Amino acid sequence: MASNGSLKVDTANMNGSSGIAQPRARYPPRHSSLAQAITGDLAPSGATSFRSSHSTPAPPDDAPPSIKAVSAARQQLRSKQRRMFPTIDYQSRVSYFDPRSTYTDFRGFFILFWVGLAIMVITAMLRNLNDTGSLLSFKQWPLFTQNIWELAAIDVVMCASTALSLPLHLLYKSSRGWLRWERLGVVVQSIFQAGWLAFWISWPFMRDYSWTAQVFLTIHTLAFFMKMHSYAFYNGHLSTTLNRLTDLDRPIGPQTPMSSVIRYPKAYLSLEPKTKSDEVEDDEDEHQEITPIMQLREDLATELTSPMGNVTYPANLTVANFADYLLCPTLCYEIEYPRTPTRSYLELFWKTLAVFGCVFLLVITSEEFILPVLDSSQLRLAAQGADPNSHWTDGALIFAETVSSLLFPFMITFLLVFLVIFEYVLGAFAEITRFADRKFYSDWWNSLDWLEFSREWNIPVHNFFRRHVYSASRQARMSRGLATAMTFFVSAVAHELVMGCITRKFRGYGFILMMLQIPFVAIQRLPWVRKQALLNNVLFWVFMIIGLSLLCALYVLV
Repeated sequence: MASNGSLKVDTANMNGSSGIAQPRARYPPRHSSLAQAITGDLAPSGATSFRSSHSTPAPPDDAPPSIKAVSAARQQLRSKQRRMFPTIDYQSRVSYFDPRSTYTDFRGFFILFWVGLAIMVITAMLRNLNDTGSLLSFKQWPLFTQNIWELAAIDVVMCASTALSLPLHLLYKSSRGWLRWERLGVVVQSIFQAGWLAFWISWPFMRDYSWTAQVFLTIHTLAFFMKMHSYAFYNGHLSTTLNRLTDLDRPIGPQTPMSSVIRYPKAYLSLEPKTKSDEVEDDEDEHQEITPIMQLREDLATELTSPMGNVTYPANLTVANFADYLLCPTLCYEIEYPRTPTRSYLELFWKTLAVFGCVFLLVITSEEFILPVLDSSQLRLAAQGADPNSHWTDGALIFAETVSSLLFPFMITFLLVFLVIFEYVLGAFAEITRFADRKFYSDWWNSLDWLEFSREWNIPVHNFFRRHVYSASRQARMSRGLATAMTFFVSAVAHELVMGCITRKFRGYGFILMMLQIPFVAIQRLPWVRKQALLNNVLFWVFMIIGLSLLCALYVLV
């Protein structure tokens, strides 16, 4: 019988005739290297394999326990620890359409897509040559060049203004009074972010920008708002964690917070063979052997260390770290990210060229297949409204015909927007920053419901909402369903804001359609419906294509 009351069964030593379960011999009690570092039981660095890495100097022998805990935490495998703050699992991986990807089952269809677009452009050019005498007409081009230098300058100022979060956080961190993050710091930061967002969202309206400039600045503003929020709230959490850790260096009193930060599995008493590996069992025993204060120090110190173990808070609070984070193609802040050994300038050139190519195709699609349909429908609806003998069914027929005519152009537009953002723009910034995790999307084209699509179509935004909206809602004691609804609500508000900036009409159509996804998901998650994989994927694509053209027709014509 083990000292903690649990009985380990060794099936290899069971006698076949007697059937008596023999208790497995227990390993000698082992303290974690972090616990040994805290208590000073480790041998000097020159006499043991537990050494500081090149980037982590070993603390002096008379260092406070919190310093020793942080140093030791950087030596351990971070992946075996659970974090208090939701963490994104960044890995070194390529995108689906990367030439190095092993996901090549549909590469031929990818090539066919580009061949089809080439045929579309050639057909449009020949038609324009026959009608106007020129290959292409760019009626929308003045919208792209209008106030372009002012837009560029304002965009730089907007991005740079997010850096105010760094001195604000240094203020929260150094404060010993009411400006600490867990007191008024989070309130001050929230007020600052709300004012920042309101100002930059209203700026294009005040300056009367074109819809193209307004959409660009609005989407960029929302992206940098999410970046700023993630940076501020994650570092705020780390500042609170550091305060708790340093408080343990002082004499423990009634005011010292001693609540555990991570729940470890309890000992399991059973006469049946264990299914877990010996390593997992030993890890549980290891956590049971150390004292609660040692365990608390270990958990807090590990929380302050980056997943890769090279940087520890607050060493990340620098201008260089913040600027690097702004350029990295992610919306969730981490102290450090996995990097590629080198950057490929040839790959960067091709991705940049692809961005301009996709924008060119988007302009052609809009000029030739979307704007003419909308202009014609607006004239027909105006004439129908002025005719006293017309019936409402005439307007409904015009509206339905408009939606039908926009189905194919918006499907092409949707795919081009997906490629230009998630494959080429984010890929280019990943190449610039040597950001190793290139999985900005998953196989969303195989989605069976809208919840699955929301997870796989835009992974950076999904990670942000899961970390800062869903998890925050769960920490506020919301149920899973209510937290999911809250996540959809925030996303729907953001999408409605973008649609309102494009059309300058805040009608709520996009918000309503997004919120309607919740009951659809509930239906699609029913066991019988879930089994119909082919039907669900067909319905996903049908509703996706119809929804895009329907939204455009609603905002423009209604």
